[in-house]
Amino acid sequence: MARILRRLRLEIVALGIFAGLIAPRVYADVKLAFVDLQRALEETEDGRTAKNQLKKLFTRRQAELDDKQEDLKRQKEDLDKQRNILSKEALQKRAEALQTGLVELQSAYMSYQKELGEKEAALTKRIFSRMERILRQIGTREGYTMIFDRNAGVVWAPGHLDLTDKLIQLYNQGAGAEEEGGGGAPPKAPAKAAPTKRSE
Repeated sequence: MARILRRLRLEIVALGIFAGLIAPRVYADVKLAFVDLQRALEETEDGRTAKNQLKKLFTRRQAELDDKQEDLKRQKEDLDKQRNILSKEALQKRAEALQTGLVELQSAYMSYQKELGEKEAALTKRIFSRMERILRQIGTREGYTMIFDRNAGVVWAPGHLDLTDKLIQLYNQGAGAEEEGGGGAPPKAPAKAAPTKRSE
């Protein structure tokens, strides 16, 4: 499957070059840009809030796992100490209880992993949806043909094509919120400070 996709990509590139040679005017108006959605997520106010919420949940769940693990560790140590004085039946019962505890610990770990994944998806879905609306507005207003996510395949591009700082600024100013269902937060007043541009 990967080979097919690679071959298809090469054929598309070759076709694009050929079409550019025979019909340069058709492609003269193509305007492309890219955005780093992951960096935008990390640097918007909502993204930082979501990250803090996930970090608190992770810390809480990790503490619970640590407590369960320490309890099992103590049980095993006690069992090892009393192995020679316990009856065969009592030893088997304690060993079975320890095994049950281990299974429950593993189950709790899997459950917490799933919970964190679902929580992250729920928190970021709304943010990315709003970013998509902002980028659609930018693309329409400024005449972009396509806007790519840098993390999805853009290996290199000139810095002036990077819309990430603009996306972060507009997001933090409240752009895109007015289209959210349930009455999103009203747009904030535009920031007076110019956005910081990353050095190339």
